[in-house]
This record gives sequence, C-alpha cells and structure tokens, in this order.
Amino acid sequence: MSRLSNASLAGLPAEVERPGYDRGSVKTGVVHLGIGAFHRAHQAVVFDDALRSGDLRWGVLGVSLRSPGVRDQLTPQDGLYSLVVRDGVTDRTRIIGAVQGVRVAPEDPAAVVAAMASPDVHLVTLTVTEKGYRLDPASGGLLTGDPDVAADLADLSQPRTAPGFLVAALAERRRSGLPPFTVVSCDNLPHNGARVRAAVLAMAGAHDPALARWIEAEGAFPQTMVDRIVPATTPDDIAVQAARIGVRDEGMVKTEPFTQWVIEDRFAGPRPDFAAFGVQLTSEVAPWEDAKLRLLNGAHSSIAYLGGLAGLEFVHQVVAIPAFRAFVERLWDEAETTLNPPPGLDIPAYRRDLMARFSNPSLQHRTRQIAMDGSQKLPQRLLATITARLDADRPIDALALGVAGWIRWQDGVTETGEGFKIDDPMAATLAGALVDAVTATDRVRAVSSLTGIVAPRLADDDRFTGMVAHHLDGIAVQGVEAWLSRQA
Repeated sequence: MSRLSNASLAGLPAEVERPGYDRGSVKTGVVHLGIGAFHRAHQAVVFDDALRSGDLRWGVLGVSLRSPGVRDQLTPQDGLYSLVVRDGVTDRTRIIGAVQGVRVAPEDPAAVVAAMASPDVHLVTLTVTEKGYRLDPASGGLLTGDPDVAADLADLSQPRTAPGFLVAALAERRRSGLPPFTVVSCDNLPHNGARVRAAVLAMAGAHDPALARWIEAEGAFPQTMVDRIVPATTPDDIAVQAARIGVRDEGMVKTEPFTQWVIEDRFAGPRPDFAAFGVQLTSEVAPWEDAKLRLLNGAHSSIAYLGGLAGLEFVHQVVAIPAFRAFVERLWDEAETTLNPPPGLDIPAYRRDLMARFSNPSLQHRTRQIAMDGSQKLPQRLLATITARLDADRPIDALALGVAGWIRWQDGVTETGEGFKIDDPMAATLAGALVDAVTATDRVRAVSSLTGIVAPRLADDDRFTGMVAHHLDGIAVQGVEAWLSRQA
C-alpha cells in the first residue's frame, strides 16, 4: 500500500479533511523541539488552523532531540499525517499539513541552530517532557552534574540539550541583528515559562553575560497550560487507518475531541491570531495550570499506578470500577480546595467533563503510558497539592493513596504477578533507596529522603509519611481494589 503524501491527498475519501492551502508557499515560522504525538495532536493543529486561515507564516519545523523515529515516519509522507479524533461513537480524520520537515538534532546540531536563527522563525515551542529541561525538581536550577548539561555549559558549538539549543540559536540571532524568538514551553510543568527562562539565562550567562542580559531584556517566555489526551498509536491503529483512508500513515496520532491551550499574552515578536483558533490568551495562567495539574494530571497519575497495579490496562477500565471511580472523586474533593479558579472555569463542570474524558473507551489510553517518569511528575501533580492541604491543616487521605500507589509501582510487578520495567530517569536511584527498606514506613522514608522528588518540609512531616505508609501497607496486604473499597 502506498504512503500518505502530497501526491496521494487527492485520492483520499471525501470525508477526510485536507489541508486546503498551498503547502509550497508556507514559511517556517515555528521550530518545535520534541516532535512527539502530543505536539502533533495539539499545537501543530493550531498552526494548521492558522495556515488554513490564509496566514502562511506558521509552518512548523519539528526537531527530535533524541531518536529519528518521527523523522523516519514523516519524511516519506512530506510531513503529512492523520489526526484521528475519537469521541466514542465515530472517528474523524483530518490531514495536518503544518509540519514542513523534521530534523534529528544529534545528527546535525548546527543545522538545527541555523534553522532556529532564521529571520522567518518567530516562535520556538517545546514538548520535551519534564526531564527534557534538565532541571533539578527541587531547586529549579540546571542539573550541572548531567553530562549533556556540562557539555553545553562548556561549549555550545554542538548543543545537546533543549536549553543549549535555545541559547545557541539566540546567540546567533543576536550576532545577526535579529530579535529573539518567543520561547513557548508546552509541557506540564508549573510555571513552565519561568523555568525554561531561568534555564536559558543560566546557560547564556555561563557563556556570555551580555547575551544573558539581552535575552532577559528582549526575550519572552510566556507561561502556558496545555490539555489534550493523546494515547500512544499502536500498529493496529495504523492498520485500521490504512483500511479507512486507502494509504498507509506511519505518523498518525489519535486523540479526543477536547483540546485546550492557555498562553500568557507575552510575546517577543509576531504570533498567529491565536484567539481566532480557540487559544485562550490571558494575563494569568497559574490558576488554569493548577487546576489542570491537580485535577486532571493528579488523577491520571493515581489512576495509572493504582489501576496498573491491579492489572488494568486502560484508563476507561479503571474508572468503570466503582471503587476506583469513587477514589478519583475523593482525590478531586481534596485537590479542589487548593485551587483559586479563574473566571470562566467552572470546577464542578470541569470535573464532570474530566470523568467523561477518562471514560472514553475509544481512546485506549494505557495506564503504563501515563506511569512513565513518575519522579518528574509527582512533585507538581500530587506532592504540591499535599503540601497545600497540610499547610491548611486538612487531611490528605486520597492524595496520599495516590503517592502510595507510585511507591508500590517501584516494585515492578502487578498484583497478578506480571513484571514490568520502571520507565523513569530516576529508576536506579529509587531502587537503590528502597533496597534495604522493609516496612511500609521505611519505604516511605527512603523515597522521601530523595530531595529531588520530595521537598524536605514534606519529608519531615509525620502526617505525610504516616498516611502514605498506612495506604502503602493497606494496598500491599489487601490489594488495591479491596483497599479502595474500604476507603469509600
């Protein structure tokens, strides 16, 4: 079967949406670092909307900072791919044409820097996951002990890290007399704009204090909040899509109907008419960000660990069980009290919508996909909420149960006896900390001693360690579902 490409667009079924603009006339105005499935189902769709509107300045050059996988998927397809939106009843296919090309950074770092330094580029967006920023979760500073960070701090002629590429490209723009691009982090990090700004300024200052001052004065790093559930694409998904549209699409992504992007209205230069394409521009992102992290993401992580331990493969299977569904509602009851909702965010309605999204069986969102990189995610998804609750002298029962599930997950085996790999940059560190821990209390204290995950003020609070240990012992002895049933 032939591949999706510019040449095959005309032969697609009538119900498939096509780009509808002259791709040959598109300029590359966006460089995106970390071109995974989430970007292709979220930000790239907005840039595609801008191109469809007639503003052809917003083509995307995707950059993979590690593997050539996405490049190898999309290059034979002229950058085209299917966006399949599944609402539980029907599947709708739209061909996204915004991606003009994909580069693999380790193969030619200088070419990536040159692309970012182009006068046509006004935005550099990122989805590199929490670990991709190379920041210490506790201090927010650069991980100077990381060998790639150390290499970039010494020499930026061949950058290795996201902050390194940003600084190298900004330095080149300054030398060329160009203004800086706007750096838009689209990862689930609290204060993501401020964090990437601090990383860039630290990296720049190590090379040229004048460059750091220029970036500080002229650059822009808006805060953002992004939301869309994007499960991993499977070979079966690709086969079904090929049968549906008549060509093979190795780069397809599947997602839900819901999508949200909130951006602080702070830019260093031109930008698309974001508001016209459904993006919310605001002066204050933090309340939106907190609601997303503490309700959606906190519940997602808890579902992943507890549901995964119980042998449940998909999110919709987890929330279909009354004990799990009731647990999620209790977790939201606790988390909701720590929020300061912005105007326009109806928390009860948001919770109802979240549960409906979690219940969508057509997404096939795997618990193990969500369970990745827990050491990077737990601080903002659960631990920050727990700290806020304890500061208000409120109980943390459900939140602590989510943390207990994560600690139990480090054993690498489900309740049905199935082993699995711990996919986490701190997996070895966690394993070492837990190796001599016997009791539930010992295990909680061992993990809490890792200040890169658990802040000392929380680790030293007996209310935290005691409640997490209580639940850790309960799920170990009785099993997850039985223990959850007792908590109702």
